[in-house]
Amino acid sequence: MELGTNIDVHGVTMHVRRTGTGRKVVFLHGAGGIRSWGPAFRSLAERYELVVPDHPGFGLSGDAARVRTVGDVAMCYLDLFDQLVGTSGGIHLVGHSIGGWIAAELAVRNCSHIRSLSLIAPAGVAASGVETGDVFIWNDEELLANSYHDPACIESARASAATADADIAIRNKVAFARLAWSPRLHNPGLKHWLHRISVPTQLIWGTEDKILPPALADEWQRGLGFERIDLIPDCGHMPLVERPGETVELLSSFIDGVQA
Repeated sequence: MELGTNIDVHGVTMHVRRTGTGRKVVFLHGAGGIRSWGPAFRSLAERYELVVPDHPGFGLSGDAARVRTVGDVAMCYLDLFDQLVGTSGGIHLVGHSIGGWIAAELAVRNCSHIRSLSLIAPAGVAASGVETGDVFIWNDEELLANSYHDPACIESARASAATADADIAIRNKVAFARLAWSPRLHNPGLKHWLHRISVPTQLIWGTEDKILPPALADEWQRGLGFERIDLIPDCGHMPLVERPGETVELLSSFIDGVQA
């Protein structure tokens, strides 16, 4: 995994990994945090300057009593972006799962530093008639089985989990529950403000996602007012792990098209 540095963000210590050169791409991780620096990250870092922070309360970032909601995390990121961007021309923001929720919450507040927004199976929005997976009642084995479509990815994730830092894994679970326990995995008000996102936006979803089903994309589409949704066949909730090549190509073609 790439080495990171700590950045003080108005009293919140945020651990940030940076590598590569070129246009700045910031990736906001899902509930499990950054467990490894896999093929997708390596490929993105060959094309862009890749910036991967740990959310406040997750991984190696610090805690802050004032950060209690996803909206609070979004505000921390807006402060971080003030430091990261400067006069460099902005960032291309990518968020997965709860990271996608955070990305959307900060984008409805302020898009001034954002050039494009890519949401990969984002949490944050619920839809009538669409049942999401209840990750808080599944045990670890059920969560693994429901995160991937390919059995080989399940086995690989099981092996990685066996060697992961247990303290960080527990810390991530606690932070995730604090942000997403109730209401489960969404903010009822967010969908009413998606129209405020003023930058080009793409949705990427695995067709076999058992945690946040791709049927949720229709609700995002209505709020955002656009038609582009990239579905990856035979893929679960973790496209960057399960289908890294295809996911990176979708991200890159979108980012490069926006930049052009």
